[in-house]
Amino acid sequence: MTASTSAAPLPGGKTVLVEITGGVAWVTMNRPEKRNAINPELSFEMLDVFEALEGDDRCAALVLTGAGEAYSSGMDLREYFRATDKLNYDERLKIMRKSAMAQWKRLQYYGKPTIAMVNGWCFGGAFNSMIACDLAIAAEDATLGLSEINWGIIPAGTVTKAVASVMGQRATMYYIMTGETFDGRKAAAMGLVNEAVPRAELRARTQQLAATLIEKNPMALRIAKHAARRVRDMSWEDAEDYLFAKLDQLRFLDPEKGREKGMSQFLDDKSYRPGLSAYRRGPS
Repeated sequence: MTASTSAAPLPGGKTVLVEITGGVAWVTMNRPEKRNAINPELSFEMLDVFEALEGDDRCAALVLTGAGEAYSSGMDLREYFRATDKLNYDERLKIMRKSAMAQWKRLQYYGKPTIAMVNGWCFGGAFNSMIACDLAIAAEDATLGLSEINWGIIPAGTVTKAVASVMGQRATMYYIMTGETFDGRKAAAMGLVNEAVPRAELRARTQQLAATLIEKNPMALRIAKHAARRVRDMSWEDAEDYLFAKLDQLRFLDPEKGREKGMSQFLDDKSYRPGLSAYRRGPS
């Protein structure tokens, strides 16, 4: 832990709250009176929080969730649409671009592992951050939906793209076209989240998952998760070439020299069984 971050105040504090325990940064969208509807203020503060935590050695993994009974009810229609309709094109574009950075662009290739903890209502624009996180855990009784069709609009921005990237075509079409809601169990069955657990167990299960990720080699985890996103749109040949290059990059960048350490523990010490446990990351 470096002096620069160990004594630094936590970022956020208004529409975004931050708590760090056991290496996990719990980032909470904090507009409970609006079911954490996303407005420009929340987006901009969240982007500042992400920037600060990525370089903070107190944070080894990040969990994104919402205050009160909701993860997020989606975009604040009054502040994002009615208010911005009065702005000129350049002003409106600036807000939308910065909001996109906060809601999905910054998260997709974040330097640390990220988990969305869907604790309640999750609608529309909130799907962006949920899907942009590496993993997602939902409460079984959480309520999710793409209700835009009921407002005479569509899941725009990148919401439709995000949903189609993790859910099958039939399920994507069904919920975009009907606007019907579904619960956390259904979200897990469709692959929208990794799993659903009883609400009373949600934080403990998320903490457990975060602890598992923190045990891994940080540089290997970072390169592995980024590579998994990028190869989706590559040919097999391009993916093979890219992944070999990333493997070489990892050996060069990894301060832990994990490959060498794991090999030594497996081949020489006979103390490590790949696939059953992680290699010991402490001093050899």
